[in-house]
Amino acid sequence: MYDVLVIGGGPAGRALARACAHEGLDTAIVDRHPHRIYRATYGAWEDELPQGTPVAATSRVVRAYAREEHLIPRTYVVLDNARLHELPPEVQVLREPTEARYTFNATGARKGRAEQTAVGLVIESDDTDTTLMDWRGGDTFLYRVPLGGGKVLVEETCLARRPGMQLDALRKRLHARLHPGLPQGGPRTGRRQDDAEERVRFPLDAPRARRAFGAAAGFIHPATGYSVATSLALAPEVARAVKAGENPEAVIWSRKARTVHAMRRFGLEALLRMDADETRDFFELFFQLDEHLQRAYLSGREDVAGTARAMAVLFKRAPWRLRLKLMRPT
Repeated sequence: MYDVLVIGGGPAGRALARACAHEGLDTAIVDRHPHRIYRATYGAWEDELPQGTPVAATSRVVRAYAREEHLIPRTYVVLDNARLHELPPEVQVLREPTEARYTFNATGARKGRAEQTAVGLVIESDDTDTTLMDWRGGDTFLYRVPLGGGKVLVEETCLARRPGMQLDALRKRLHARLHPGLPQGGPRTGRRQDDAEERVRFPLDAPRARRAFGAAAGFIHPATGYSVATSLALAPEVARAVKAGENPEAVIWSRKARTVHAMRRFGLEALLRMDADETRDFFELFFQLDEHLQRAYLSGREDVAGTARAMAVLFKRAPWRLRLKLMRPT
């Protein structure tokens, strides 16, 4: 019997397996495609990540556009998928589950009705700046991030919709941004690095779950869609709890983390009620918040006071028509 069995070979599952092996735990991971490197692009704030996280590209200049341009004083990185995929030889890779003292489901989020969807292309560019959000085109935004090696990912994203926006619609909007003035479906200009699109679809309102880790446990930020940095940061803490014979659920979902998650779910529901103009107004206000308040809402998984303060200040500054959308409907 293994000490730890992790079911799922994505970034969260492999991070937990590595951390458990590092603690000397007899660890196995179930991965039916163990040699398949991740094709998704995983971005994160550098200050959220544990030391030693493998990084493929770094942006020191990060912008967001709502009504105006905003500079975000944080460093943004794209993770190195090949190195995220690596496992130490102590971790046994299995094709089927087996018995273990602790079993964690890390197969990703499966349930939920509110979705984030996106369609992206990799283009040639030496640009090293990141555009986190560009809302100037309507009710979806452009995400633009350098990948290193003269490549940039440009992605049209629907932040939150119930149900999610169709990928065909996002594909057409991305085409219109990259090639303004050309008819939809018309010829493309410029050169693409590869023929594959990056397609994104995952639930934002997946429930919290026990005996799980990563997106399967409910780590996805309900109002942004980020989860990988949380998984990478928590994996060593969960491994230490298992090694000490403590309940890992207390690390995975502490009382403070549950409270913040509920507040973020409230924020998600507010976003789902907004139209395109209200969404731009909301993010214009958000990116005008003090840096520490932005950081608290985006990254403070256990920062109850900071998250509440960010929400309260934004509500106070919002016009009445936006306040109505920020309040829970009766």
